[in-house]
Amino acid sequence: MARGALAQSDGRQTWGELLAADRRHVWHPYAPMPSMTPPLPVVSARGVRLRLADGREVVDAMASWWCAIHGYRHPVLDAAVGDQLARMAHVMFGGLTHEGAVRLAERLVAMTPDGLEHVFFADSGSVSVEVALKMCLQFWQAIGRPGRRRFLTVRGGYHGDTFGAMAVCDPVNGMHRLFRGVLPEHVFAPRPPDGFARSLDQRWAAEVATLVEQHADELAAIVVEPVVQGAGGMRFHAPACVAWLRELCDRHDLLLVLDEIATGFGRTGALFACEHAAVAPDIICVGKALTGGYVTLAATICTPRVAEGIAAGPGRALMHGPTYMANPLACAAALASTGLLADGAWRADVARIERALSAGLAPARDLPGVVDARVLGGIGVVELADRVDVEAATGAALECGVWLRPFRELVYTMPPYVTDDEDLDRIARAVVAAAAAGGSDEAAQSVRRREVRT
Repeated sequence: MARGALAQSDGRQTWGELLAADRRHVWHPYAPMPSMTPPLPVVSARGVRLRLADGREVVDAMASWWCAIHGYRHPVLDAAVGDQLARMAHVMFGGLTHEGAVRLAERLVAMTPDGLEHVFFADSGSVSVEVALKMCLQFWQAIGRPGRRRFLTVRGGYHGDTFGAMAVCDPVNGMHRLFRGVLPEHVFAPRPPDGFARSLDQRWAAEVATLVEQHADELAAIVVEPVVQGAGGMRFHAPACVAWLRELCDRHDLLLVLDEIATGFGRTGALFACEHAAVAPDIICVGKALTGGYVTLAATICTPRVAEGIAAGPGRALMHGPTYMANPLACAAALASTGLLADGAWRADVARIERALSAGLAPARDLPGVVDARVLGGIGVVELADRVDVEAATGAALECGVWLRPFRELVYTMPPYVTDDEDLDRIARAVVAAAAAGGSDEAAQSVRRREVRT
Protein backbone atom coordinates (compact mmCIF):
# COMPACT_ATOMS: atom_id res chain seq x y z
CA MET A 1 0.00 0.00 0.00
CA ALA A 2 1.30 3.48 -0.85
CA ARG A 3 2.15 5.84 1.99
CA GLY A 4 -0.50 8.29 0.85
CA ALA A 5 -3.17 5.60 1.01
CA LEU A 6 -1.98 4.55 4.46
CA ALA A 7 -2.14 8.12 5.72
CA GLN A 8 -5.62 8.54 4.29
CA SER A 9 -6.83 5.32 5.94
CA ASP A 10 -5.74 6.64 9.34
CA GLY A 11 -8.18 9.54 9.07
CA ARG A 12 -11.80 9.62 10.15
CA GLN A 13 -13.90 7.28 8.02
CA THR A 14 -17.63 6.75 7.79
CA TRP A 15 -19.02 3.36 8.67
CA GLY A 16 -19.91 2.90 5.02
CA GLU A 17 -16.22 3.31 4.16
CA LEU A 18 -15.14 1.09 7.05
CA LEU A 19 -17.51 -1.70 6.05
CA ALA A 20 -16.29 -1.46 2.47
CA ALA A 21 -12.71 -1.80 3.75
CA ASP A 22 -13.82 -4.65 6.00
CA ARG A 23 -15.18 -6.47 2.97
CA ARG A 24 -11.96 -5.90 1.02
CA HIS A 25 -9.46 -6.82 3.71
CA VAL A 26 -10.90 -8.47 6.84
CA TRP A 27 -11.38 -12.23 6.98
CA HIS A 28 -14.01 -13.09 9.59
CA PRO A 29 -14.21 -16.44 11.44
CA TYR A 30 -15.88 -19.36 9.68
CA ALA A 31 -16.68 -17.12 6.71
CA PRO A 32 -15.52 -16.81 3.10
CA MET A 33 -13.36 -13.94 1.89
CA PRO A 34 -15.10 -11.63 1.21
CA SER A 35 -17.92 -12.36 3.64
CA MET A 36 -21.33 -13.10 2.14
CA THR A 37 -23.13 -10.89 4.66
CA PRO A 38 -21.79 -7.67 6.18
CA PRO A 39 -20.99 -7.80 9.90
CA LEU A 40 -22.77 -5.51 12.33
CA PRO A 41 -20.54 -2.63 13.42
CA VAL A 42 -20.30 -2.26 17.22
CA VAL A 43 -19.16 1.08 18.64
CA SER A 44 -19.39 0.40 22.37
CA ALA A 45 -20.71 -2.01 24.99
CA ARG A 46 -21.89 -1.69 28.57
CA GLY A 47 -23.65 -4.09 30.89
CA VAL A 48 -25.24 -6.70 28.64
CA ARG A 49 -25.81 -4.36 25.70
CA LEU A 50 -23.93 -3.74 22.48
CA ARG A 51 -24.36 -0.31 20.88
CA LEU A 52 -24.38 -0.49 17.09
CA ALA A 53 -23.19 2.18 14.68
CA ASP A 54 -26.77 3.00 13.64
CA GLY A 55 -27.68 3.84 17.25
CA ARG A 56 -29.49 0.63 18.13
CA GLU A 57 -28.71 -1.17 21.37
CA VAL A 58 -29.08 -4.94 21.48
CA VAL A 59 -28.79 -7.45 24.32
CA ASP A 60 -25.77 -9.69 23.80
CA ALA A 61 -27.22 -13.15 24.35
CA MET A 62 -23.88 -14.76 23.37
CA ALA A 63 -21.64 -13.15 26.04
CA SER A 64 -19.15 -12.61 23.22
CA TRP A 65 -18.77 -16.30 22.44
CA TRP A 66 -19.41 -17.27 26.06
CA CYS A 67 -16.64 -15.34 27.78
CA ALA A 68 -18.18 -12.01 28.96
CA ILE A 69 -19.89 -13.56 31.98
CA HIS A 70 -19.86 -10.29 33.96
CA GLY A 71 -21.04 -8.15 31.04
CA TYR A 72 -19.17 -5.20 29.58
CA ARG A 73 -17.38 -2.29 31.26
CA HIS A 74 -17.63 -3.92 34.66
CA PRO A 75 -16.08 -1.41 37.08
CA VAL A 76 -13.99 -4.05 38.91
CA LEU A 77 -12.51 -5.42 35.71
CA ASP A 78 -12.01 -1.96 34.20
CA ALA A 79 -10.14 -0.82 37.32
CA ALA A 80 -7.95 -3.93 37.43
CA VAL A 81 -6.86 -3.59 33.81
CA GLY A 82 -6.34 0.17 34.15
CA ASP A 83 -4.21 -0.26 37.25
CA GLN A 84 -2.10 -2.92 35.57
CA LEU A 85 -1.69 -0.82 32.42
CA ALA A 86 -0.25 1.98 34.54
CA ARG A 87 2.50 -0.41 35.67
CA MET A 88 3.23 -2.59 32.62
CA ALA A 89 1.21 -4.02 29.79
CA HIS A 90 3.47 -6.97 29.06
CA VAL A 91 6.71 -8.64 30.00
CA MET A 92 8.19 -11.86 28.66
CA PHE A 93 7.61 -14.90 30.86
CA GLY A 94 10.81 -16.74 29.97
CA GLY A 95 13.15 -16.27 32.92
CA LEU A 96 10.89 -13.61 34.46
CA THR A 97 7.71 -13.63 36.51
CA HIS A 98 5.27 -11.11 37.94
CA GLU A 99 2.82 -10.88 40.81
CA GLY A 100 -0.33 -11.27 38.73
CA ALA A 101 0.78 -14.58 37.23
CA VAL A 102 1.74 -16.04 40.60
CA ARG A 103 -1.47 -14.95 42.30
CA LEU A 104 -3.59 -16.20 39.40
CA ALA A 105 -1.85 -19.58 39.43
CA GLU A 106 -2.54 -19.88 43.16
CA ARG A 107 -6.17 -19.02 42.62
CA LEU A 108 -6.65 -21.48 39.78
CA VAL A 109 -5.13 -24.26 41.86
CA ALA A 110 -7.53 -23.38 44.68
CA MET A 111 -10.57 -23.23 42.37
CA THR A 112 -10.05 -26.32 40.23
CA PRO A 113 -10.55 -29.92 41.44
CA ASP A 114 -8.16 -31.34 44.00
CA GLY A 115 -4.86 -32.67 42.73
CA LEU A 116 -4.31 -30.07 39.99
CA GLU A 117 -1.25 -28.15 41.17
CA HIS A 118 0.76 -26.84 38.21
CA VAL A 119 -0.42 -24.07 35.89
CA PHE A 120 0.86 -23.48 32.36
CA PHE A 121 -0.52 -20.25 30.90
CA ALA A 122 -1.50 -20.15 27.24
CA ASP A 123 -2.85 -17.41 25.03
CA SER A 124 -6.07 -19.06 23.81
CA GLY A 125 -8.28 -22.04 24.48
CA SER A 126 -7.07 -23.91 21.41
CA VAL A 127 -3.47 -23.44 22.48
CA SER A 128 -4.26 -24.72 25.97
CA VAL A 129 -5.52 -27.93 24.34
CA GLU A 130 -2.31 -28.13 22.30
CA VAL A 131 -0.35 -27.80 25.53
CA ALA A 132 -2.42 -30.54 27.18
CA LEU A 133 -1.77 -32.93 24.31
CA LYS A 134 1.95 -32.15 24.40
CA MET A 135 1.99 -32.71 28.16
CA CYS A 136 0.52 -36.17 27.65
CA LEU A 137 2.96 -37.11 24.88
CA GLN A 138 6.01 -35.82 26.73
CA PHE A 139 4.90 -37.57 29.91
CA TRP A 140 4.77 -41.00 28.30
CA GLN A 141 8.02 -40.42 26.42
CA ALA A 142 9.73 -39.37 29.65
CA ILE A 143 8.68 -42.49 31.56
CA GLY A 144 9.66 -44.86 28.77
CA ARG A 145 6.33 -45.44 26.98
CA PRO A 146 6.81 -43.57 23.67
CA GLY A 147 4.33 -45.83 21.93
CA ARG A 148 1.52 -44.11 23.77
CA ARG A 149 0.94 -41.37 21.24
CA ARG A 150 -2.75 -41.52 20.29
CA PHE A 151 -5.78 -40.06 22.02
CA LEU A 152 -9.27 -41.42 22.56
CA THR A 153 -12.16 -38.99 22.42
CA VAL A 154 -15.85 -39.07 21.54
CA ARG A 155 -17.70 -38.03 18.43
CA GLY A 156 -19.46 -34.70 18.53
CA GLY A 157 -16.60 -32.97 20.33
CA TYR A 158 -14.87 -29.70 19.57
CA HIS A 159 -11.55 -28.62 21.07
CA GLY A 160 -10.32 -25.75 18.93
CA ASP A 161 -8.96 -24.76 15.55
CA THR A 162 -5.23 -25.36 15.91
CA PHE A 163 -3.69 -28.47 14.38
CA GLY A 164 -3.48 -30.81 17.36
CA ALA A 165 -6.84 -29.64 18.70
CA MET A 166 -8.49 -30.24 15.32
CA ALA A 167 -7.27 -33.83 15.39
CA VAL A 168 -9.37 -34.60 18.49
CA CYS A 169 -12.49 -32.87 17.09
CA ASP A 170 -15.14 -34.97 15.36
CA PRO A 171 -13.51 -35.92 12.01
CA VAL A 172 -16.78 -36.68 10.23
CA ASN A 173 -19.46 -34.28 11.43
CA GLY A 174 -17.21 -31.54 12.83
CA MET A 175 -16.12 -28.33 11.13
CA HIS A 176 -12.62 -29.68 10.45
CA ARG A 177 -13.55 -32.62 8.23
CA LEU A 178 -11.79 -30.88 5.29
CA PHE A 179 -8.50 -31.78 6.98
CA ARG A 180 -9.09 -35.52 7.16
CA GLY A 181 -6.11 -37.40 5.85
CA VAL A 182 -3.73 -34.67 6.99
CA LEU A 183 -4.42 -34.62 10.71
CA PRO A 184 -3.18 -37.42 12.99
CA GLU A 185 -5.79 -40.16 13.29
CA HIS A 186 -6.98 -40.83 16.81
CA VAL A 187 -9.54 -43.20 18.32
CA PHE A 188 -13.16 -42.03 18.37
CA ALA A 189 -15.82 -43.54 20.60
CA PRO A 190 -19.55 -42.99 20.05
CA ARG A 191 -20.99 -39.73 21.27
CA PRO A 192 -22.38 -40.02 24.81
CA PRO A 193 -26.17 -40.46 24.81
CA ASP A 194 -28.07 -37.20 25.24
CA GLY A 195 -29.56 -36.30 28.59
CA PHE A 196 -27.92 -34.68 31.60
CA ALA A 197 -30.26 -36.37 34.08
CA ARG A 198 -30.01 -39.93 32.76
CA SER A 199 -28.00 -42.74 34.30
CA LEU A 200 -25.00 -44.36 32.63
CA ASP A 201 -26.02 -46.03 29.37
CA GLN A 202 -24.57 -49.52 29.68
CA ARG A 203 -24.36 -50.14 25.95
CA TRP A 204 -22.35 -46.93 25.44
CA ALA A 205 -20.17 -47.73 28.45
CA ALA A 206 -19.38 -51.17 27.04
CA GLU A 207 -18.51 -49.79 23.59
CA VAL A 208 -16.11 -47.26 25.06
CA ALA A 209 -14.56 -49.85 27.35
CA THR A 210 -13.95 -52.17 24.40
CA LEU A 211 -12.23 -49.40 22.43
CA VAL A 212 -10.03 -48.49 25.37
CA GLU A 213 -9.05 -52.14 25.92
CA GLN A 214 -8.22 -52.58 22.22
CA HIS A 215 -5.99 -49.49 22.07
CA ALA A 216 -4.75 -49.16 25.66
CA ASP A 217 -1.07 -49.74 24.80
CA GLU A 218 -1.05 -46.91 22.24
CA LEU A 219 -3.29 -44.41 24.05
CA ALA A 220 -1.79 -41.46 25.88
CA ALA A 221 -5.05 -40.07 27.25
CA ILE A 222 -8.79 -39.69 26.94
CA VAL A 223 -9.76 -36.14 25.94
CA VAL A 224 -13.34 -34.89 26.33
CA GLU A 225 -15.56 -31.94 27.12
CA PRO A 226 -17.30 -32.94 30.35
CA VAL A 227 -21.14 -32.87 30.42
CA VAL A 228 -21.54 -30.32 27.60
CA GLN A 229 -20.27 -30.63 24.04
CA GLY A 230 -20.02 -27.01 22.92
CA ALA A 231 -19.35 -25.97 19.32
CA GLY A 232 -19.68 -29.59 18.21
CA GLY A 233 -23.44 -29.51 18.78
CA MET A 234 -24.40 -27.97 22.14
CA ARG A 235 -25.34 -31.36 23.55
CA PHE A 236 -25.62 -32.38 27.20
CA HIS A 237 -24.72 -35.81 28.52
CA ALA A 238 -24.84 -37.50 31.90
CA PRO A 239 -22.12 -36.83 34.48
CA ALA A 240 -22.02 -40.62 34.85
CA CYS A 241 -20.37 -40.75 31.41
CA VAL A 242 -17.52 -38.57 32.67
CA ALA A 243 -17.16 -40.71 35.79
CA TRP A 244 -16.98 -43.83 33.61
CA LEU A 245 -14.16 -42.32 31.52
CA ARG A 246 -12.26 -41.55 34.73
CA GLU A 247 -12.70 -45.17 35.80
CA LEU A 248 -11.42 -46.45 32.45
CA CYS A 249 -8.38 -44.18 32.68
CA ASP A 250 -7.60 -45.49 36.16
CA ARG A 251 -8.11 -49.09 35.06
CA HIS A 252 -5.71 -48.78 32.10
CA ASP A 253 -3.32 -46.18 33.52
CA LEU A 254 -4.29 -43.45 31.04
CA LEU A 255 -4.40 -39.71 31.59
CA LEU A 256 -7.75 -37.93 31.58
CA VAL A 257 -7.82 -34.51 29.93
CA LEU A 258 -10.96 -32.43 30.46
CA ASP A 259 -11.60 -29.45 28.20
CA GLU A 260 -13.49 -26.95 30.37
CA ILE A 261 -12.84 -23.95 28.15
CA ALA A 262 -16.54 -23.44 27.45
CA THR A 263 -17.97 -24.90 30.66
CA GLY A 264 -15.56 -23.60 33.29
CA PHE A 265 -16.31 -20.81 35.76
CA GLY A 266 -19.95 -21.62 36.36
CA ARG A 267 -21.66 -21.96 32.98
CA THR A 268 -23.30 -25.34 33.77
CA GLY A 269 -24.31 -24.47 37.34
CA ALA A 270 -21.14 -25.96 38.86
CA LEU A 271 -17.89 -24.04 38.98
CA PHE A 272 -16.46 -26.69 36.65
CA ALA A 273 -18.60 -29.20 34.79
CA CYS A 274 -16.58 -32.16 36.04
CA GLU A 275 -17.86 -31.39 39.55
CA HIS A 276 -21.24 -32.77 38.46
CA ALA A 277 -19.47 -36.13 38.15
CA ALA A 278 -17.31 -35.71 41.26
CA VAL A 279 -14.31 -36.32 39.01
CA ALA A 280 -10.84 -34.78 38.99
CA PRO A 281 -8.83 -35.00 35.76
CA ASP A 282 -5.09 -35.32 35.32
CA ILE A 283 -5.13 -32.22 33.11
CA ILE A 284 -7.76 -29.51 32.75
CA CYS A 285 -7.97 -26.76 30.12
CA VAL A 286 -9.64 -23.44 30.98
CA GLY A 287 -10.13 -20.21 29.05
CA LYS A 288 -12.95 -18.03 27.70
CA ALA A 289 -14.62 -16.72 30.90
CA LEU A 290 -11.26 -16.76 32.71
CA THR A 291 -10.75 -13.05 32.00
CA GLY A 292 -14.42 -12.12 31.77
CA GLY A 293 -13.96 -11.46 28.06
CA TYR A 294 -11.43 -8.66 28.48
CA VAL A 295 -8.15 -10.12 27.20
CA THR A 296 -7.34 -13.49 25.71
CA LEU A 297 -5.88 -15.96 28.22
CA ALA A 298 -6.13 -19.66 28.92
CA ALA A 299 -4.41 -22.18 31.14
CA THR A 300 -3.55 -25.86 31.20
CA ILE A 301 -3.39 -27.21 34.75
CA CYS A 302 -1.99 -30.63 35.63
CA THR A 303 -1.20 -32.94 38.51
CA PRO A 304 2.26 -33.33 40.07
CA ARG A 305 2.51 -36.78 38.50
CA VAL A 306 2.33 -35.27 35.01
CA ALA A 307 4.70 -32.38 35.74
CA GLU A 308 7.24 -34.52 37.58
CA GLY A 309 7.13 -37.15 34.87
CA ILE A 310 7.93 -34.59 32.18
CA ALA A 311 10.69 -33.06 34.31
CA ALA A 312 12.32 -36.49 34.66
CA GLY A 313 12.57 -36.88 30.88
CA PRO A 314 15.58 -36.14 28.68
CA GLY A 315 14.51 -32.60 27.86
CA ARG A 316 13.08 -31.89 31.33
CA ALA A 317 11.16 -28.86 30.02
CA LEU A 318 7.69 -28.78 28.51
CA MET A 319 8.39 -27.74 24.94
CA HIS A 320 6.04 -24.81 24.62
CA GLY A 321 6.29 -21.08 25.28
CA PRO A 322 3.87 -18.52 23.83
CA THR A 323 5.17 -14.97 23.43
CA TYR A 324 2.22 -13.56 25.36
CA MET A 325 2.23 -16.28 28.00
CA ALA A 326 0.90 -14.92 31.33
CA ASN A 327 0.41 -11.45 29.83
CA PRO A 328 0.10 -9.08 32.84
CA LEU A 329 -3.00 -7.30 31.52
CA ALA A 330 -4.71 -10.65 30.98
CA CYS A 331 -3.68 -11.92 34.41
CA ALA A 332 -5.06 -8.74 36.02
CA ALA A 333 -8.37 -9.22 34.22
CA ALA A 334 -8.46 -12.89 35.21
CA LEU A 335 -7.80 -12.12 38.87
CA ALA A 336 -10.63 -9.60 38.81
CA SER A 337 -13.00 -11.93 36.96
CA THR A 338 -12.35 -14.93 39.20
CA GLY A 339 -12.52 -12.65 42.23
CA LEU A 340 -16.07 -11.69 41.26
CA LEU A 341 -16.96 -15.39 41.43
CA ALA A 342 -15.49 -15.82 44.91
CA ASP A 343 -18.64 -15.01 46.90
CA GLY A 344 -20.66 -17.64 45.03
CA ALA A 345 -23.42 -15.23 43.95
CA TRP A 346 -22.98 -16.51 40.40
CA ARG A 347 -24.69 -19.75 41.45
CA ALA A 348 -27.98 -17.96 42.09
CA ASP A 349 -27.60 -16.04 38.82
CA VAL A 350 -26.98 -19.16 36.75
CA ALA A 351 -29.90 -20.94 38.45
CA ARG A 352 -32.09 -17.91 37.68
CA ILE A 353 -31.00 -17.99 34.03
CA GLU A 354 -31.75 -21.70 33.86
CA ARG A 355 -35.28 -21.18 35.17
CA ALA A 356 -35.96 -18.30 32.80
CA LEU A 357 -34.65 -20.11 29.73
CA SER A 358 -36.45 -23.34 30.62
CA ALA A 359 -39.76 -21.48 30.70
CA GLY A 360 -39.01 -19.13 27.85
CA LEU A 361 -37.77 -21.69 25.33
CA ALA A 362 -40.56 -24.22 26.01
CA PRO A 363 -42.82 -22.74 23.26
CA ALA A 364 -40.14 -23.58 20.68
CA ARG A 365 -40.96 -27.26 21.07
CA ASP A 366 -44.29 -26.61 19.34
CA LEU A 367 -42.67 -25.14 16.24
CA PRO A 368 -42.58 -27.23 13.07
CA GLY A 369 -39.05 -28.35 12.33
CA VAL A 370 -37.84 -28.11 15.93
CA VAL A 371 -36.19 -31.30 17.17
CA ASP A 372 -35.45 -30.25 20.74
CA ALA A 373 -35.26 -27.35 23.15
CA ARG A 374 -32.90 -27.93 26.06
CA VAL A 375 -31.41 -25.94 28.93
CA LEU A 376 -28.59 -26.57 31.38
CA GLY A 377 -27.33 -23.87 33.71
CA GLY A 378 -26.70 -20.75 31.65
CA ILE A 379 -27.05 -22.53 28.29
CA GLY A 380 -30.24 -22.58 26.24
CA VAL A 381 -30.50 -24.43 22.92
CA VAL A 382 -33.17 -24.89 20.26
CA GLU A 383 -32.23 -27.55 17.72
CA LEU A 384 -33.84 -27.65 14.28
CA ALA A 385 -34.14 -30.58 11.91
CA ASP A 386 -32.35 -28.67 9.15
CA ARG A 387 -29.63 -26.05 8.97
CA VAL A 388 -30.61 -22.65 10.25
CA ASP A 389 -31.01 -19.79 7.80
CA VAL A 390 -28.52 -17.67 9.76
CA GLU A 391 -29.38 -14.37 8.09
CA ALA A 392 -33.12 -14.80 8.68
CA ALA A 393 -32.65 -16.05 12.24
CA THR A 394 -30.26 -13.24 13.14
CA GLY A 395 -32.62 -10.67 11.65
CA ALA A 396 -35.54 -12.00 13.68
CA ALA A 397 -33.49 -11.83 16.88
CA LEU A 398 -32.41 -8.26 16.11
CA GLU A 399 -36.05 -7.29 15.69
CA CYS A 400 -36.47 -8.44 19.28
CA GLY A 401 -33.48 -6.31 20.31
CA VAL A 402 -31.14 -9.29 20.82
CA TRP A 403 -27.87 -10.43 19.26
CA LEU A 404 -27.67 -14.16 18.54
CA ARG A 405 -25.24 -16.12 16.40
CA PRO A 406 -26.84 -19.43 15.30
CA PHE A 407 -24.81 -22.17 13.65
CA ARG A 408 -25.56 -25.43 11.89
CA GLU A 409 -29.00 -26.60 13.14
CA LEU A 410 -28.79 -24.63 16.39
CA VAL A 411 -30.18 -21.39 17.75
CA TYR A 412 -28.70 -21.00 21.21
CA THR A 413 -27.86 -18.54 23.94
CA MET A 414 -25.21 -18.27 26.67
CA PRO A 415 -26.01 -14.89 28.24
CA PRO A 416 -23.84 -13.02 30.74
CA TYR A 417 -24.59 -14.03 34.33
CA VAL A 418 -25.60 -10.44 35.14
CA THR A 419 -28.51 -10.47 32.65
CA ASP A 420 -31.68 -9.38 34.48
CA ASP A 421 -35.05 -11.10 34.29
CA GLU A 422 -36.54 -8.67 31.78
CA ASP A 423 -33.65 -9.18 29.37
CA LEU A 424 -33.76 -12.94 29.89
CA ASP A 425 -37.39 -12.87 28.81
CA ARG A 426 -36.38 -10.81 25.77
CA ILE A 427 -33.62 -13.31 24.95
CA ALA A 428 -35.96 -16.29 25.19
CA ARG A 429 -38.47 -14.62 22.88
CA ALA A 430 -35.68 -13.81 20.45
CA VAL A 431 -34.43 -17.42 20.41
CA VAL A 432 -37.93 -18.70 19.65
CA ALA A 433 -38.43 -16.08 16.94
CA ALA A 434 -35.02 -16.85 15.44
CA ALA A 435 -35.76 -20.58 15.42
CA ALA A 436 -39.02 -19.89 13.61
CA ALA A 437 -37.53 -17.47 11.09
CA GLY A 438 -34.45 -19.59 10.52
CA GLY A 439 -36.49 -22.72 9.94
CA SER A 440 -39.51 -23.34 7.77
CA ASP A 441 -42.02 -20.69 6.64
CA GLU A 442 -44.68 -22.61 8.52
CA ALA A 443 -42.73 -22.23 11.76
CA ALA A 444 -42.36 -18.49 11.26
CA GLN A 445 -46.07 -18.10 10.64
CA SER A 446 -46.80 -20.09 13.82
CA VAL A 447 -44.78 -17.67 15.93
CA ARG A 448 -46.40 -14.64 14.31
CA ARG A 449 -49.85 -16.04 15.13
CA ARG A 450 -48.79 -16.63 18.74
CA GLU A 451 -47.48 -13.05 19.05
CA VAL A 452 -50.77 -11.68 17.73
CA ARG A 453 -52.71 -13.67 20.34
CA THR A 454 -50.47 -12.43 23.19
